[in-house]
Amino acid sequence: MTHPDPFLSPIVAGAWRMAEWNFDVQQRLHWIGAALDLGITSFDHADIYGDYGVEALFGEALAASPGLRDRIQIVSKCGIKLTSAQRPSHRVKSYDTSPAHVVASVENSLRALRTDRLDLLLIHRPDLLMDADALGRCFDELKAAGKVLQVGVSNHSPSQLALLHSRHSLATHQVELSPLHLAALDDGTLDQCQTLGMRPMIWSPLGGGRLFGQGDAQALRVHEVLAALGERYDASVATMAYAWLLRHPSRPWPITGSGRVQGLRDAVAALSIELDAEDWYLIWQAGAGRDVA
Repeated sequence: MTHPDPFLSPIVAGAWRMAEWNFDVQQRLHWIGAALDLGITSFDHADIYGDYGVEALFGEALAASPGLRDRIQIVSKCGIKLTSAQRPSHRVKSYDTSPAHVVASVENSLRALRTDRLDLLLIHRPDLLMDADALGRCFDELKAAGKVLQVGVSNHSPSQLALLHSRHSLATHQVELSPLHLAALDDGTLDQCQTLGMRPMIWSPLGGGRLFGQGDAQALRVHEVLAALGERYDASVATMAYAWLLRHPSRPWPITGSGRVQGLRDAVAALSIELDAEDWYLIWQAGAGRDVA
């Protein structure tokens, strides 16, 4: 069964670290505009990013440029409750998918982002107390109100996704995948996405920056292979890492994590690379530290 795409751009710009970039409003607008110029129209958020502050930074930029909202898609997530001065009622870090919390989180996100709708809402982490029936009804109500257009999950196991999907059709699954983190290839996650016709979103496609660090044996192996292949494909190490992801038949949407425009360019450049299957396995082999069985 094929489900409708949330109509995301081929590359998604991640705003997780926006608070750390120390951009003023005009710099945030420049970054959004640079993404749009590259064909990146989708932006990934979560209520907790930047200690519950990033959505408001992005919303300030949207408010400063009327008409910009209708040119982009906004993704956000909820369900993690952090202990924070911004949320003094949270006594312990926990997960919460109760309808009351999900609805309150959506309302908070809409206010912070200065918008009337989320194009895609994801449940950020699996809640061990999730009532799938109640959450499914909550999704129905949010969609009927026009506050959320599509829903999905993030970081769920195949069985957890299947439980919720049986109650309400999910649009995507956001998971971690990179040459340094291979689990989704083996644990049934991407198999399930293909079975359901559900394109996955990929977070930390560059291993959280580890690909460019020093002293990590796995990262050094992968970096060496990506650099060598990059010479043949005329592409940067980062572009080759994105090309490795894009080669997968689940048709993933990689999420960037950079405030640098060049970081966005590196990701978009991968869209024009068709990685040879043996080269894909060379990169996998470097990440796994072994040959295939």
